[in-house]
Amino acid sequence: MNIVPETSSRVFNFSSGPAALPLPVLERARDELLELPGCGASIMEISHRSEAFSRILESAQAGIRQLLDLPENYEVLFLQGGARLQFAMIPMNLLAADSHAEFIVSGSWSEKARDEAAGLGTVRTCWTGLDGAFCQLPDPAELELDETASYAYLTSNETIQGVQFDEFPATGNLPLICDASSDLLSRPLDCQQFGLIYACAQKNVGPAGVTVVIIRKDLLERSRAELPGYLNYAEHARHGSRYNTPPTFAIYILDLVCQWIANEMGGLAGIDQLNREKAELLYDLLDEPSGFYQGHAKTSCRSRMNVTFRLPNPDLESQFIQSAAEQGLTSLAGHRSVGGIRASIYNAMPIEGVVALRDFMADFRDKQMEAT
Repeated sequence: MNIVPETSSRVFNFSSGPAALPLPVLERARDELLELPGCGASIMEISHRSEAFSRILESAQAGIRQLLDLPENYEVLFLQGGARLQFAMIPMNLLAADSHAEFIVSGSWSEKARDEAAGLGTVRTCWTGLDGAFCQLPDPAELELDETASYAYLTSNETIQGVQFDEFPATGNLPLICDASSDLLSRPLDCQQFGLIYACAQKNVGPAGVTVVIIRKDLLERSRAELPGYLNYAEHARHGSRYNTPPTFAIYILDLVCQWIANEMGGLAGIDQLNREKAELLYDLLDEPSGFYQGHAKTSCRSRMNVTFRLPNPDLESQFIQSAAEQGLTSLAGHRSVGGIRASIYNAMPIEGVVALRDFMADFRDKQMEAT
C-alpha cells in the first residue's frame, strides 16, 4: 500500500533539516519565481537595495516581530553562516575577557557551542546530561548559575537527542542566550526571557541560507569595534541586515512562511496546538506496552519537533527505514552520531504525514512480532 497520493510524487519528508516547507509557500514561490509581482524579474535577480526587496525585508522583520510579540528593544537581524557561525559570534561579541560564560549542555548542539566558545574565552559547564546520553533536562529551578558571568547559554530543542525545554531558567540580570534553531516559530515564546535568540531557518522558519538573530539592543554595546565587520552584531544592526548582500531568496521564503503561520495556521498558538497533536500521535505509540519501540528522551522533556527512538536491533532499524521509504515516508534515519530513528515533525509536516507514519509503525511492529 502506497500511503502518498498517486497524483503526487511528493513524499512525507521527515528530514531534520533542510526540512519540509509548507506546500502553500512552495506553490506561491513557484508561481512568482520567474517574475516577482511588479518587478519584471525574479526575486533572485533583483538588487538587495531595491525598493522591492526592501519591502520584503521589512515584511519579514515585521512578521517575526508580530508572531513573537517582540518588544521594540530587540533588533531582528538576518545573517548567514547558520548555528556554526553563531557559536563563534556570540562569545566574540558578548563574552568579556575578564569573565566567563555559563553553558547548559543538554545535547550535541549545546556541546558543540560550548566547545567553540572555549576556544575564544572562559566557559563553565553548569549542567550536562552527558552521563545519561542526553536523555533528560535539568529542572530550571535547580540550576545554579553564576550571575557574574557574561551570559548563560542553552539550546531550546536538541534535534539529535530529541529533548526540548518547556520552561527556561530565570536568570535575572544574567543574559540568557538561546539556540532556537529547531523550534523558533513552532510555539509561543516570551522573548523577554532572553538576551539573544537565534535560529538557522531550515527547520521551521524557511530554507537553508538565512539565520535569524534576535538580540536585545543594549547587548549591541558589547560588540567591540576591532571585530571584523561581518562578525560584529552592532555592524549588522547599523546596516539593517545589509552589511553584505543578504540571502535574498531565503529571506523572501521566510517572509512567506511567517505569512502562512499568521494567516493560515492561527499564529503561534495555532501551530503549537497542531505540533502537540502530531507529537502525541507518535509518543502514544512509543508508550504502548509491547516495548518494540524505545523512545530516547525521558517523558518530561520529549521534543515536539524531533521524535527519537530505537528498535530492538540495528538490522530492524535499517529494515524499518527502507520499508518506510518505500511507502513514501523518508529521511527517518537518526543522526549519524547516534543512529536509531528520528522523525522530525516541524511546522510544515501535515498531520496526515504523522498519521501515516504512526500507522506504518504499528503495522511494522505487528508484522515483526508475529514473525517471532
